[in-house]
Amino acid sequence: MNLSLVDPFVLAQDCPEALTGRLRSGHSTSIRFSHRGDLLASGRLDGIVIIFDIETSGVARKLRGHTRQVQSLSWSANDRYLLSASQDWKCVLWDLKDGSRVRTVRFEAPIFIAELHPKNHLLFVAAIFEDQPVLVDISSEIPVKRTLPSAPRRPQIERDNATEKQAAQDAKQTSTVTVFTPSGDYILAGTNKGWMNIIDTATRQVQYSTRLTNNLIIFIRTTASGRDIVVNSSDRIIRTLHLPDLTDPKLDFENMRLEVEHKFQDVVNRLSWNHVSFSSTGEYVTASTWMNHDIYVWERGHGSLVKILEGPKEELSVVEWHPHRPFVAAVGVDSGRVYLWSILTPQRWSALAPDFVEVEENVEYVEREDEFDIQPIEEIHKRRLDLEDEEVDVLTIEPVKAELEQGEFRMPVLLDIDASDSEDEVIAIGAGQFRRKSPGQGRDWMNDNEAVVSGDEQKKAATNGTAKTQNGTKRRRAE
Repeated sequence: MNLSLVDPFVLAQDCPEALTGRLRSGHSTSIRFSHRGDLLASGRLDGIVIIFDIETSGVARKLRGHTRQVQSLSWSANDRYLLSASQDWKCVLWDLKDGSRVRTVRFEAPIFIAELHPKNHLLFVAAIFEDQPVLVDISSEIPVKRTLPSAPRRPQIERDNATEKQAAQDAKQTSTVTVFTPSGDYILAGTNKGWMNIIDTATRQVQYSTRLTNNLIIFIRTTASGRDIVVNSSDRIIRTLHLPDLTDPKLDFENMRLEVEHKFQDVVNRLSWNHVSFSSTGEYVTASTWMNHDIYVWERGHGSLVKILEGPKEELSVVEWHPHRPFVAAVGVDSGRVYLWSILTPQRWSALAPDFVEVEENVEYVEREDEFDIQPIEEIHKRRLDLEDEEVDVLTIEPVKAELEQGEFRMPVLLDIDASDSEDEVIAIGAGQFRRKSPGQGRDWMNDNEAVVSGDEQKKAATNGTAKTQNGTKRRRAE
């Protein structure tokens, strides 16, 4: 019935238009949609992971296991398990059925990004700060860490004529981002020297390498099919590439050549990009900007900029596109809010009532003479009998996009979730720093008793016979 109220031309749109909502529970630093798209995971500055319900915009679950900022999030294929990586040098695998910690893996350095295997939730790959990436098997209680190479695989001619200097430089390379392909057979790794390596998951050997830039590769994201990738690097250029079918047994890595499909950049303002993402269909590429509050959207057909989504007056960090809808979520750097962009859908009530007419102003209604007359009981009874003769189909289930399949996991609803951190309960005391309000702040009859004042002000208050409350600046200095 809800689809009947929507203009069919609006349903055909595949790019969001305007800022339509926001989510808030603490200071968010990273977000990730589930594969089904009904949940949004948010990692906070204090290490807590929040699961938002997209339909209700409410908090569905809180996961406590980290002590510092959450760096990245990754969902399992069935959306039951969630992997979180934090600056406390730990990765935690969560079971959303009961919110328990399945495994906790500790590392010897901070983690850039950790990604779950698309088919095996007990296997993940992680890029480590100033160290080689690792493939971690957590099927047993004691995790097994296998080091992956970061040195690029060069052509045979260069390998034959390799010098000691070149070998030493390759040995110093480290991977800054690692992600699985959708099949899970290969790992895409970006290095701090601009190389992208394709690593075989089974043998842990580099099968192919290409140099995309001379600068550090910040982020890599693939489409659902795995045939297209987008690469964000520190040279302020976003690149898209088309990958061959890596699962093809006839594929020859020695003769394979990857060409950059498009390069997206802001030539005028020379903007840097914080985060990039593909749209649900892979037709669009979206990116958040450094020291800017806009989100850029390019279409890949012609490689042109199609829209700039105006956001709040703060810089945006992580930006994610819904897996099935024209719906974008991004995180504000200063406030930690999660902002939502979607399509504005004016409802057409005439679809349910053909004689319904929308009016722009009040119209005087003229009552018909027999409009409110009492109908005979016999006539009303006859109408009810006629309606009972109609057959109602209650067995046919109409297919709905992204609907649950038989046997799929759905996170149970919890009714005892702690109240989310309301914006009214939090005060900004600096860039990215917040504290809770005192219990009586905002109430005059309590401010006089709870205001924190300095010794000089207490003397002045005693002299004048009245207690003066402090403004926000003095309160922060007193703290």
